[in-house]
Amino acid sequence: MIHSIPPRLSGPPARVAVLLPGAGSDEVFVRAVFAEPLALLGVEVVAPAPRPGPDLVDHWLAALDAAAGAGPVLVGGISLGGHLAARWALANPHRCAGLLVALPGWHGSPEGAPGALSARASAAAVTRLGLAGALARARQGAPAWLAEELGRAWPRHGSGLAASLLAAAACPAPTPAELRGLTLPVGVAACRDDPVHPLAVAREWVAALPHAQLRTTTLAALGVDRQALGRAAVLAWLRAHHRHRHRNHGTTAQHGPAQHEPGR
Repeated sequence: MIHSIPPRLSGPPARVAVLLPGAGSDEVFVRAVFAEPLALLGVEVVAPAPRPGPDLVDHWLAALDAAAGAGPVLVGGISLGGHLAARWALANPHRCAGLLVALPGWHGSPEGAPGALSARASAAAVTRLGLAGALARARQGAPAWLAEELGRAWPRHGSGLAASLLAAAACPAPTPAELRGLTLPVGVAACRDDPVHPLAVAREWVAALPHAQLRTTTLAALGVDRQALGRAAVLAWLRAHHRHRHRNHGTTAQHGPAQHEPGR
């Protein structure tokens, strides 16, 4: 069970983590997930706000680049935000101390991925029904916590929501071949009961990354405590960092298989 962040490090390799949200979400949710788990390591969360519209992806990459400065920083995000952070880390390895990826939705092309299909369907609903109508439909039957998040975040995107969702649904993630070139420690978190961000995809990310670990939780746990997802990602990253550090120091620690741990 995931309860707390263990004191595995004498000090974090970075004091700032720049983290991005998923499609249709915002920096408020990012902070709710990550701020407290990272604060326990002395790491401050910087969470850029989305700028809705067709240029959402370019905006987030530029915002991440500006917030990272000269580095080194931790980078990461949730769903699409994690994909983009991984892309940035591949292009800026010397400015990046590690990567936190929560709920990866696909690798490579988004075609056929449940998350991309969901985003396209939501965009179509917004276009057809308007924001208020699409929001009411999306909240029907959703868990209370998710309905609450949608009710807060979607209106912030205003008239740019549909274009933002379509931009996210069309955005490729790094391919497994590209991920194999990312030699930084990576923590990946997934929910075992999330059909939109399948656990199998998270396992494929971890299998491709040279120094990655996986921790799992559930959407049910996330509904009770948003930090459950952040703790899972941070614990996975701590383990990846620990093993990466020992390997670099020539010890006998080995990069093991993906680590799966139930949530609360």
